[in-house]
Amino acid sequence: MFADLNPADDRLAARLPAGVLREPSPTYTEEPRGRFHGQAGLIAAPRDAEECAAIIRACLEARVPVVPRGGGTGLVGGQIMPDGPAPLILSLERMAAIRATYPDEGVMIAESGVTLHAAREAAAAVGRQFPLSLASQGSARIGGVLSTNAGGVNVLRYGNARALCLGVEAVLPSGQIMRDLKRLRKDNTGYDLRDLLIGAEGTLGIITAAALVLAPVPAETGVALMVVDSPEAALSLLALAQARMAGGVTAFELISGQGLHFLAEAFPQMRQPFAPIPDWMALIEVGLPAGLSSARALEGLFEAGLAAGLVQDGTIAQSGQQAADLWALREHIPLANRHVGAIASHDISLPLSEIAAFVRDAGAMIAAEGDMRVNCFGHLGDGNLHYNLFPAPGRKREEYDDQRRALSRRIHQMVVERGGSFSAEHGVGRLKAAELAEWGDPARLAAMRAIKQALDPAGIMNPGAVLV
Repeated sequence: MFADLNPADDRLAARLPAGVLREPSPTYTEEPRGRFHGQAGLIAAPRDAEECAAIIRACLEARVPVVPRGGGTGLVGGQIMPDGPAPLILSLERMAAIRATYPDEGVMIAESGVTLHAAREAAAAVGRQFPLSLASQGSARIGGVLSTNAGGVNVLRYGNARALCLGVEAVLPSGQIMRDLKRLRKDNTGYDLRDLLIGAEGTLGIITAAALVLAPVPAETGVALMVVDSPEAALSLLALAQARMAGGVTAFELISGQGLHFLAEAFPQMRQPFAPIPDWMALIEVGLPAGLSSARALEGLFEAGLAAGLVQDGTIAQSGQQAADLWALREHIPLANRHVGAIASHDISLPLSEIAAFVRDAGAMIAAEGDMRVNCFGHLGDGNLHYNLFPAPGRKREEYDDQRRALSRRIHQMVVERGGSFSAEHGVGRLKAAELAEWGDPARLAAMRAIKQALDPAGIMNPGAVLV
């Protein structure tokens, strides 16, 4: 099906502008967790949509597979191709311009190579915010963020990447450029190809630029960390917070005591907010209009939670630095996880009413399977948990290699049986493509395959990702 590609092959170079192609480099064939090791015949780094289109047309003619790459921060192997003919890796790193900002409209036009951090900085420079927030924002790029429909900590209030995009410019598998960078909130003119490309992980084309939604910056923000005795209590506290501050809750994160124990091990210099470390906590951020005090709102929530038996202790940030310190605890948990070394990591989402039972039942299942530690944390406000398994103290994750796949399968099956998803915000990539094939709705999968065949009949776009 595909032609072989190697650095000495000039079939593509003859069709492309000078300076676009590069020799392979290990930087482009790695992924953060080290689960996959990719390959590359050539690297292409276009400077604009026209060069990107020329690359795709040349690859289509030569039948060379194309693997798009943003910042390389994806956690499901969508940005690398470990098997088959060596692909051309198409990096968007040189397409890194903020083309325009329209603060009064609440819109910014950004190219796909813009990092999430740079997009947030550009929004702040015009008195607005781009509210998508990820721990990897210094490296993650807008193209990858949209292609995986990334989530993050602010989905509860602002939605995920799809909700923050009004229009896209994209190169389709045919090499045509779709120029649909509309800045409209309402546009009922046929099929929404923007939403089709967002979340497709590069299997249906290459997003080269996007019209992004900018939001007002709340006049009053506040952060608190409250101790709860269970996920059930955290969910009740979430409902109480939303009832008291309708629309004002920006983030609501569940943190387990195991996560803070890992932080103490990996980052002993970080100040722990509670001693002893409690089993469960909720990190809450609120953003309120001018004239309302976020500190008083959080104090009122704490008092109401205490009276209802939902909260046992807590701390409310009294300054911007204290708020940053509380968020640093949450943001360092994934880094502490890497320091310990996970047996298996799971990015899952559940209906809110199913979360407590899942945490209880999954914990019992893991306890029955062997000596392991569980770090359950994540975006409780939108039902997205990271349910990660770790070796017992003194043991290494490699000792559990014979159990890893079976444990992940059981966890994902428990999620699916409760109406949840085994891929909440990281995408499907190559890591979960077989599970999508097994558990996905048959009619939905058939429609996805028909769309893939219609747009990419040669199958050159990120083969092996999402659909198998």
